[in-house]
Amino acid sequence: MTPTPADIDTATDADLPGILELQAAHQIARGGMLSAEFPRSRIEQMMRTLPLVVARREGRVVGFLMAAERDMAAAPPVLRAMFAAYAGAPDAYVYGPICVDAAERGQGLAAAMFSKLRALQPGREGVLFIRRDNEASLRTHRRMGMREVAGFELDGIGFAVFSYVG
Repeated sequence: MTPTPADIDTATDADLPGILELQAAHQIARGGMLSAEFPRSRIEQMMRTLPLVVARREGRVVGFLMAAERDMAAAPPVLRAMFAAYAGAPDAYVYGPICVDAAERGQGLAAAMFSKLRALQPGREGVLFIRRDNEASLRTHRRMGMREVAGFELDGIGFAVFSYVG
């Protein structure tokens, strides 16, 4: 049986429980690759400044793509290291994190959410980091047309910096 098509849209407050659940399930401590876990209040703040894109299947959040203004997101050490390695355009924003439920991977949801974000931020540069040990994410982002522009190491972990223009 073919799954119902996913709905790719801008997140609403009603999506927050699903985003928080998916985010928690994919933390590094639980075997996932998300290196940050944002509290609800931080996600709400991010949603007020830039679009947060979600993938829903039958009303359930099965993926999300966050974005943040560079000045709001510049505090964590990993983002300071990223922008030290690659400054980006003056109006560049932070892409990510992106997360797709394990059962939903390989169906183009990451690319669909990325396409939606680019349409909502035309002409703006997005900058992101990916752990070098996350081969699946590196491959996916290269396939989506992003280019590696720099690299850095933080706490003994290697990261690649990618960039794209919407």
